[in-house]
Amino acid sequence: MEVIRARVMGFCMGVRRAVDIAWRESSVPGAVYTLGPLIHNPAVLQSLAGRGVNCLAENEIPTLSQNSTVIIRAHGVSPALEAELLRQGLRVLDATCPHVKQSQKKARFFAERGYTVFLAGEKDHGEISGIRGYIELAAPPAGGLPPCCVVASAEDAESAVAELLALADGAKAELKTALIGQTTISKNEYDAIAGCLRCFFPAIEIQDTICGATAQRQEALRELCGKVDAVVVAGGRGSANTRRLFSLAGELGKPAYLVESPQEIPSDIAVYKTVGLCAGASTPDSLIAEIEEALRGF
Repeated sequence: MEVIRARVMGFCMGVRRAVDIAWRESSVPGAVYTLGPLIHNPAVLQSLAGRGVNCLAENEIPTLSQNSTVIIRAHGVSPALEAELLRQGLRVLDATCPHVKQSQKKARFFAERGYTVFLAGEKDHGEISGIRGYIELAAPPAGGLPPCCVVASAEDAESAVAELLALADGAKAELKTALIGQTTISKNEYDAIAGCLRCFFPAIEIQDTICGATAQRQEALRELCGKVDAVVVAGGRGSANTRRLFSLAGELGKPAYLVESPQEIPSDIAVYKTVGLCAGASTPDSLIAEIEEALRGF
């Protein structure tokens, strides 16, 4: 079997920064925690746990000793959660991805000015939850209108608009709207949502918030699919950008397998002469190498 790697794969800048922070802190005396999973990769989380970096539940902050360190994960958290950590007198390190941080700032900017902000992404994803927290904290009273709407598709956007206009009671012309996307959303998904919203709100402020690393990995996969019979996507199932790579491979007509470890590679992959290997932005190089070696063994 021939294995061809995608030209771009593995840790993005934001993930590498977060892991480096946690790795460094694991050597410092005192308890170290992350608020929610630092990144969405079980192998990395297991490695950090082995060094004493423990993962707290995402929305629950137990009473911790004051010499404890809490690391805000790469996806960010709401300002209310961060304030609670500081109120407890804990040492807080912010490992939020710089791209996500920019989205948080943009969301707060629009919310403070009375905009209804549409968030394009997964409702329960940590990044969206954190950005939503910035909006809800900054938004002034808006006469019963929601400060933000989370939409995962153009169909969701159309439904959200219908509800919003019903609440606005005909005052559509007075509504100020903005759109911010989850950094890992695909461009096609984001463009479809933006196009739908623009039909209702021609003046909507559409922000370019898709991370370049996400776009690069998707484009590299498109190139790879033209050269291979099937694709293996290495990464955690909890990773949004990894799942999107898996979906994209299927959309491009290639049999695709999402695996978190070499042991998950199915035996029927041996029927393919050429297999492409790509990986999400939270997949470490060491795991990619292990999966590649296992593939070459078929």
